[in-house]
Amino acid sequence: MFSLSEPPLLTRLKTAERILIAGAGGGFDVYAGLPIAFALRAAGKQVHLANLSFSHLYGLPADVWLAPELAEIRPDTASAEPYFPERTLARWLDLHGQPGTVWAFGSVGVQPLRAAYRALAEHLAVDAILLVDGGTDILMRGDEAGLGTPEEDMASLAAVAGMPEIPLRLVACLGFGIDSYHGVNHSLALENLAALDRADGYLGAFSIPRDSREGALYLDAVAHAQAAFPEHPSIVHGSVAAALRGQFGDVRFTERTRYSSLFINPLMTLYFAATVEALAANHLYLDRLEQTYLMRQIGSAIEEFRDELPVRRPPRMFPH
Repeated sequence: MFSLSEPPLLTRLKTAERILIAGAGGGFDVYAGLPIAFALRAAGKQVHLANLSFSHLYGLPADVWLAPELAEIRPDTASAEPYFPERTLARWLDLHGQPGTVWAFGSVGVQPLRAAYRALAEHLAVDAILLVDGGTDILMRGDEAGLGTPEEDMASLAAVAGMPEIPLRLVACLGFGIDSYHGVNHSLALENLAALDRADGYLGAFSIPRDSREGALYLDAVAHAQAAFPEHPSIVHGSVAAALRGQFGDVRFTERTRYSSLFINPLMTLYFAATVEALAANHLYLDRLEQTYLMRQIGSAIEEFRDELPVRRPPRMFPH
């Protein structure tokens, strides 16, 4: 039973003791889970952080590998890779007295990714997994006009959907509206959330309070990452952070967006949450990814599915 006094996502997560929060789509996605991680740790839960990595992991030292496609990244992990969000986050966590480990998954297909998730779940004895997405393209079921950048998100969703041994598996999205740059129509995202609600798989929406410990730490972590990667900061989290500070409209925080028109707004600070089971059941091509081993196989499977569609759901204008 849920209550208006607490977001259903947190109500569900508080039934677990050891929680893995994992960035589903690579890059800086794990940062989307930081406010939730801070809240759960304050509630006495063991929280571990992981991310599907865009970095080249194969040159890492041998002692960081727990299993194939699964590396333990610490603040002092040696790497020549200039783009390494997992290590940057580990360093920020260490600076703030938080456990300084971020687990990195290789960017691979469903079978090896699930094996890596299983190895980590067994190693940490987790009883809950929360996939977090910066943006909303993980909510796309496959027949929409645009899917965003779905390959990594779908690899993570399919991997965790095939792990029924984990009692609690959830998804949370942060950054509503940001994926419009990649073709996501957010009226269709809302339609998908309504379908999840009818299937009893929607866990509501809630925002990050700026004047909270979780909000302040999130803003600090994003600023730290922006300083670490001044040439390639996260547009997703830069947008969420700008919205969290009360900025609005075409806000400039990086030269990467100089040719784009942004619409920073308070909806970007909202989490939308669902169960993995409902999200997977509502999906139209997830089963086609089951036997993939490489990320490019996922891309090919998605293209093949899209080519077979007799019609795609057209974009809808948000009427308000």
